[in-house]
Amino acid sequence: MFLTIALVLLGLWALGFFLFPAIGVLIHILLVLAIISIVWHFIADRGTHA
Repeated sequence: MFLTIALVLLGLWALGFFLFPAIGVLIHILLVLAIISIVWHFIADRGTHA
């Protein structure tokens, strides 16, 4: 689930970065949220396999 959210956020970031460069702050917030989602996915996933 978190991986899907991260992929969606990364896609939105890429779309906004190339189509709407004037809203750079919001785009970088999406990138940070996507990275946090990916890290959270791997941390949560590692805990379930133990």
